Amino acid sequence: MLNHTGKPPKSKRINIPRVQSNAESEIHNFQSQSFRSDMEGENMIPPIFSLQRQLLFCIIIIIHYRSRLHDLFQQIEKEFEGLYIENVNLQEKIDNLNEKLERESYIGDKQSYDYTDFDNSSAKGLSKQKSVTGSGSQKIKTAHKLKAQTSRIVSSFKGPTVSCSLVREYSGHKDGIWDVAVARPGQPLIGTAAADHTACIWSIESGRCLLQYQGHSGSVNSIRFHPNRDLVLTASGDQTAHIWQAVVTWDQPKGHSSEEEIDRCEKEDYDEEVAATEGTPSLRTPVKEFMGHSGVVMAADWLPGGDQVITASWDRTANLYDAETGEMLQSLSGHDQELTHTSSHPLQRLVVTSSRDSTFRLWDFREPFHSVSVFQGHTETVTCAVFTKEDKVVSGSDDRSVKVWDLRNMRSSLATIRSDSAANRLAISNSGVVAIPHDNRQVRLFDLNGQRIARLPRTSRQGHRRMVCCVAWGDESANLSCNFFSCGFDRLILGWTVNTCNKDS
Repeated sequence: MLNHTGKPPKSKRINIPRVQSNAESEIHNFQSQSFRSDMEGENMIPPIFSLQRQLLFCIIIIIHYRSRLHDLFQQIEKEFEGLYIENVNLQEKIDNLNEKLERESYIGDKQSYDYTDFDNSSAKGLSKQKSVTGSGSQKIKTAHKLKAQTSRIVSSFKGPTVSCSLVREYSGHKDGIWDVAVARPGQPLIGTAAADHTACIWSIESGRCLLQYQGHSGSVNSIRFHPNRDLVLTASGDQTAHIWQAVVTWDQPKGHSSEEEIDRCEKEDYDEEVAATEGTPSLRTPVKEFMGHSGVVMAADWLPGGDQVITASWDRTANLYDAETGEMLQSLSGHDQELTHTSSHPLQRLVVTSSRDSTFRLWDFREPFHSVSVFQGHTETVTCAVFTKEDKVVSGSDDRSVKVWDLRNMRSSLATIRSDSAANRLAISNSGVVAIPHDNRQVRLFDLNGQRIARLPRTSRQGHRRMVCCVAWGDESANLSCNFFSCGFDRLILGWTVNTCNKDS
């Protein structure tokens, strides 16, 4: 078809809009412009320069997207921090409510028990008075008996009064602290084992780090002082256990002039804020190194007398070593999964090993041929098992329970302590108080009968802010400012004063 000019009509181009991103449109425009410029100035610009321009533009686009991704990740991190803080606050509220419910339920149980026993006794007395006609003196005797029974029941619920207060904070580790131990009586020292590959010895009174051991190449998982000598035993994730010399240099008093004394007093507050391990003597060479495990060594302990050492490892075995020669005497096998802890009796040649297979085993070395006893009662990992002065063992587990066992009867536990959180490495005082550290940052005190005594105070200003890994009792006879210690994954060691007043006093 021809128009009036005699030329065929021009075809019309229909542009269909396409939805694309800004980056795609920029790339498309850049490519079209560069292609046209290359075609127009083919003789002026070599092809290599056009490729360089395209590569430069791609780098610009990558940088643009990288900055956007960085901003997005920052927003995600801020939102995550906000959620974490909110969860921490909610957890504190839940803990306070749980404590309140426990107190109310405990008081309610006491009252209901008192009233029930009182009602039953009074009912028996009334029925007896109705059936048997007696004199007024008999009625008075019955009333006195009823009053005595009720008073005995009420007094049985009056547990010991405990006062707990935070005294001192020991800080200096650069990672979570797995274990804390107290030196032998007469030495006001504590030792700590941390995931920063170091173990430290601290002065209880001054709070300063007196010695830092740096001989391990892995996380230091446990620490124990020799019962008689200045030696320390540590177990590590480097598959070894070390004995090292724990000779510390105490702060010696020096003569000062009056001006120097004033300056020292003015700087006292500043010195407390300085890292405790700054300028601390360090030690790298062990006295003895115990090898033979093919996995992480989680714990190690001295046998009575300190002539032998027991270790527990993730290779599912426990090894018995000679402390003087370093020779492995026996390899103890039998657990189905990794070992988590080991502990020895303070007086007898008895050892317990706990494992992830929900059991702990008692090894008796009092005879030439050792015997083994298996304790079953937990449903999850047994985190630790510790001897008491009596013939008892207290075990803690991830199943949120702590059990008290009699060594002469391992079929069933004597007492069971239930909680709302997993129990970690617990400790038992000489007076029989069981201190239980939990994953939920709480530390609770019980007696060996399973009766709750107290809970260490924890607020936003004091107490642990993360999981409490271990606790240790100090020398109760010594006149020290702290007699109880706790450590956690918040890199802190806290020194407490725990005073127990028995109900008879």
